[in-house]
Amino acid sequence: MQLKMNVMTMTAIGLLFLGACSSGNQSTAPTSSPAASAPVATQPSTAAAPAAKAETGENHGGQGGQVIESGVYHLELVTAKEATATHIDFFLQKGDNHEPIPNAKVTAQLQLPDGSQKALPMKYDAGDKHYTAILPSAAAGEYKVAILSDINGEKVNGRFSFKQ
Repeated sequence: MQLKMNVMTMTAIGLLFLGACSSGNQSTAPTSSPAASAPVATQPSTAAAPAAKAETGENHGGQGGQVIESGVYHLELVTAKEATATHIDFFLQKGDNHEPIPNAKVTAQLQLPDGSQKALPMKYDAGDKHYTAILPSAAAGEYKVAILSDINGEKVNGRFSFKQ
């Protein structure tokens, strides 16, 4: 009898804990790890960049794309459909002033609407102060994008998606 009571008590506590953790109204601030080699992987909020600006009252580099604030890093993805391709711009910035980071190794890993995968190395455009690549596809559908950035050995990654 004592064992059944203990099991039921632990089950009830576990369910209360799960219920408290699953609340949809939680908000957490991004954290950064002190270890330089630990990867930082984040996903954008469902709100677009302008909504994020309105929420914080600050200008976060505002290029009109999807924004991720991860520790000291600002990641922003902007896509533009062209006739036979998709132009991808990625803004990788650091600090409160959003200083561009020109010396990172950046790769876009894409999952195309048909489910196939494609890796695109992104080149830094010094004039416009961002990374860029051309996806030679303009197929309709949802694209999932993982941007993998290596900043002097520190991994800073972001997950985005866009539809055409």
